[in-house]
Amino acid sequence: MDLDQLAALRTPEGSAALTAAAELAGGDPLAAASALRAAGVPPTLAAAALTQAELRHRAVGKFGPAAAGMFLTRPGLEQATRRVVADRRAARLRAAGVRTLADLGCGLGADALAAARAGIRVYGVEADPVTAAMAAANAAAAGLADLFTVECGDATAFDVSRVDAVFCDPARRATGTGRRIFDPRAYSPPWDFVTGLAERVPRTVVKVAPGLDHALIPAGAEAEWVSVDGDLVEAALWCGELAEVPRRASVYRPEIHQLTGSGDTEAPVGPPRRYLYDPDPAVVRAHLVAELATELDATLADPSIAYLYADHPTRTPYARCLEITDVLPFSLKRLRALLRERRVGRVEILKRGSALTPEQLRRDLRLAGDQAASLVLTRVAGAPTVLIGRPVV
Repeated sequence: MDLDQLAALRTPEGSAALTAAAELAGGDPLAAASALRAAGVPPTLAAAALTQAELRHRAVGKFGPAAAGMFLTRPGLEQATRRVVADRRAARLRAAGVRTLADLGCGLGADALAAARAGIRVYGVEADPVTAAMAAANAAAAGLADLFTVECGDATAFDVSRVDAVFCDPARRATGTGRRIFDPRAYSPPWDFVTGLAERVPRTVVKVAPGLDHALIPAGAEAEWVSVDGDLVEAALWCGELAEVPRRASVYRPEIHQLTGSGDTEAPVGPPRRYLYDPDPAVVRAHLVAELATELDATLADPSIAYLYADHPTRTPYARCLEITDVLPFSLKRLRALLRERRVGRVEILKRGSALTPEQLRRDLRLAGDQAASLVLTRVAGAPTVLIGRPVV
């Protein structure tokens, strides 16, 4: 996609091509391209429209119905914040008194649009000309062009004294290759600039990869990890006046649940018990397993493995619960014989602290039968262990 192709898509002819492409999305791409060309759509416009139709179809899971009118790129869509997460972040900023916001590295505008919907005046800065133009087009499509404007330029050069808050989502993919960048020091804008924003603007939020090393969290910042339907999707650093707690796990299932704490408390250790809890990944990454253990009256069976054990089941949005029937030192021969005896033909395999590959184990078990079971591969007091159980509904 280039600026000329984007401009062509925004003409009446381009709009018609997008409508036709949307009806063909999800089918054979070669047949779709042939159909558009047969309808008189120029090849270049047809290709651009089909690409947008494919991306919009994929974007529905993140943006809902609004995806149908957005302009997208593959890298931009992958890094864009889900609407439910962006809306809650915007609401929190608004509740903190934010009225003007700089979105440095605004990408396609997902977070900026959420802030604008919350009534915040947003100034977006994006280095890539096509992405910047798409963000502006998305603002226009959403009817928010008066609240969200975009300039193409260097985020580090923006005068942050113009706003009372800053949001920064540094690029975490390499230009050209699209490969993920795991070292924050290689982000764009640079990590030193990003973390320095909090010293210049009292209200700063930074979106980061969920695998961020805790050692890189700025002193005094609130670190939040976010999961949606069990998938860990992002982390954010709330700095300055916006920091409320040291650590937060925000879990959407689908409504939001939030667990908070210090992030440095250790859970008690004891033997496995009747019920096993598999904590949500946001809870694990936020180092809030000990806080969850307190809520559930639970313990760890190994201090380095984030499985919790309790005598009684407790409903919680922060963990999945299994009832454990057997706790065995791991032995493939013994496990295979036990499952065969119980006519188990279907298993789900969970693992933490085990080098075993679930796919290979499933093949090695040679399952046959009409019963189902859950297998948990883990360690107990340092020893390889397998637990057999079933989900608690």
